[in-house]
Amino acid sequence: MGRIGAVIEMKRFIEGENRLQSTLFPEQLEDYIAEDSTIRVIDAFVNRLDLHALGFERAEPSATGRPGYHPSVLLKIYVYGYMNRIQSSRRLERESHRNVELIWLTGRLMPDFKTIADFRRDNRKAIRRVCREFVEVCRELDLFSQTLVAIDGSKFKAVNSRDKNFTRQSVARRIKKTEANIERYLAKLDAADRQEPELREITTEELKRKIASMEAKLDELNERAAEVDAHPDKQVSLTDPDARSMTKAGGGTVVGYNVQTAVDSKHHLIAAHEVTTRPVDRSELSGMAQQAKDATTDPSEDRADGTTESFTVVADPGYYKSEEIAKCYRNGIRALVPKIDTSGKTKKGEFTRAEFSYDAEQDVYRCPAGERAIYRFTREEAGKQIRRYWSSACPHCALRPRCTSSPYRRISRWVDEHWLEAAEAELKKNPAAMRQRKQLVEHPYGTIKQWMGSTHFLMKRLPNVRAEMSLHVLAYNLKRAISVLGVPAILAKLQVA
Repeated sequence: MGRIGAVIEMKRFIEGENRLQSTLFPEQLEDYIAEDSTIRVIDAFVNRLDLHALGFERAEPSATGRPGYHPSVLLKIYVYGYMNRIQSSRRLERESHRNVELIWLTGRLMPDFKTIADFRRDNRKAIRRVCREFVEVCRELDLFSQTLVAIDGSKFKAVNSRDKNFTRQSVARRIKKTEANIERYLAKLDAADRQEPELREITTEELKRKIASMEAKLDELNERAAEVDAHPDKQVSLTDPDARSMTKAGGGTVVGYNVQTAVDSKHHLIAAHEVTTRPVDRSELSGMAQQAKDATTDPSEDRADGTTESFTVVADPGYYKSEEIAKCYRNGIRALVPKIDTSGKTKKGEFTRAEFSYDAEQDVYRCPAGERAIYRFTREEAGKQIRRYWSSACPHCALRPRCTSSPYRRISRWVDEHWLEAAEAELKKNPAAMRQRKQLVEHPYGTIKQWMGSTHFLMKRLPNVRAEMSLHVLAYNLKRAISVLGVPAILAKLQVA
């Protein structure tokens, strides 16, 4: 009874098939993949690409020699891997042996990890072009607003620990600490000489080894200090020579790269991205804005003067640079970037520049006392043409103590400052722009960093890191597009093309 009861009890659970059961007709791989599976989008997108035109190596077969894998197979493996948080070439090799979706995608091809890794390294520029190709697909699918993008930068960790990164400050700090340790050990050595002979021998020998080790470390640090002084960036990274120590927005530092993105306002898709070694964002605005405009807008919609009527970019105060903002406006892009007063006038209790109004028709400034500061002369400062203004009434003005400690309050005006005034006026019309900027840019960065894990980039050197970031952006945009439109709609577009 006990055995019969056990059999009956088993029937209450869902049972799998017997592994030794033979079938008359083997199942097809196609039967394992749902019609709305995301891997069908990967397959259709890669099949649509002209890999030879994009610059992939071995896109055309050789007449002689051993046949190799077609680039489309390896590209599909990488796109699938990055969409499923599998970036390691060794892990991708294992998945190609056991993952049914990947087996379907490659047609049962199983490249080894070195072949997979070499493909990513040898086709860096082509992979970046593939990312731009999908941005073009998104534009064709009308997934971009074509009116507003938010630009921001974030620091991503490189394959380089802080101990392997040297700056002037860090080298000086380490040298000082090492010298202090040597002095401490020397003091202990002196104390050991006054101990009993049998204890002195053991202690002295141990301390001498530590002192020798510290002295060798000090010599190495002095060599690093010389390398840092000779480097153009005054910084040296040993593991990844292109990685740089950068300050994070929330405080602290990270050894890595500055990743720039331009995120469209309609569906949070990344319209453009770039990876740089520059630790600050001040010089990135116009370049990222132009890339975003080219990616999201239709050139046929441009006006006769070559500008787009309503294309706007928003960025945080870290991007404020007068030349960059003026360049955006000259290219038909409205730039909304808050300006921070760094003059120190407010702390001194003096009038700030904002309290002097400019009359463009008369080319004069009106000061808080109501006097006219007229144009005096023009000179070049830091490569910019600067016009100078002041009022003859300054020496006798009752408000001069609140204005300046000099006899005259001189006002400088850049010849292209009207662009900055236009930007400030636009920002006042859009008080919610900064809140919208944060909502747009934080989502993609948070998502991608979560996919990457704690290590962020796996590859070394800037060209390789750029290719790796392009794969992450491509995976992010693919997922977003599928989430918005669904697999059937995207497949319909890709298969028609």
